[in-house]
Amino acid sequence: MGEISYDSQVAEDYRVAREIPRAGLAAWREAIAAEAALAPGMTVLDVGAGTGAFAAAFHDWFGVRVVAVEPAEAMRAMIPSVPEIEVLDGYADALPVPDSSADAAWLGSVLHHLPDLAAAARELRRALKPRAPVLIRNIFPGRCDRDLRVRYFPETAHAIATYPSVEQTCAAFATAGFHRVALHSVPQESAANLEEFAAKIRRDADSKLRGLTDEEFARGMDRLTASAAIMPSQPATSWMDLLVLA
Repeated sequence: MGEISYDSQVAEDYRVAREIPRAGLAAWREAIAAEAALAPGMTVLDVGAGTGAFAAAFHDWFGVRVVAVEPAEAMRAMIPSVPEIEVLDGYADALPVPDSSADAAWLGSVLHHLPDLAAAARELRRALKPRAPVLIRNIFPGRCDRDLRVRYFPETAHAIATYPSVEQTCAAFATAGFHRVALHSVPQESAANLEEFAAKIRRDADSKLRGLTDEEFARGMDRLTASAAIMPSQPATSWMDLLVLA
């Protein structure tokens, strides 16, 4: 999978194309609340925080302090600048935080970017308090058929097939003492309708779409445009997985 160089334009395109409107994340709030007893005064470590959509959501939803760790400067610049969100430059296998300093860790759409899952797991074990959960939001091979990009751009499944599977992820984290607690498929509404979803697509900001040929991308956009015309009121709903380890 090709890596993306995040300059300011690509970071902005990522924000437009990939961030889910807060209203579309209601099911994620419920799923997270059911798996992690988060409350004001606690700290959540957001690893690979991107442009900070979930960092802001965690603070707003649960009143927690968030430490957002993101290696791309252009992405860090877009994370909300508020006292309750601390933004740090860093990587999953070298977190710039003290030992046992976080009550939970959040990895949102970042798992497949980590070159060494076992090293990241060890570092998370160091940074987290005992029995603190790791909450992983990701697409996993064999479980991606309800993702909108896969539905309309089916060739993206080839890239997802190279991602760590649920079993591989659990095995890597087990080396640091984590075990699987739960696995849920969670819906999210990316846009009010498919036409709006199509307008938000930014090919250069999505590594899965960047991997398509021009012909594959054009065919996918044609499929999406046709569906939008047939179902003008259909919400643009995708499903992703929440894997919980502790």
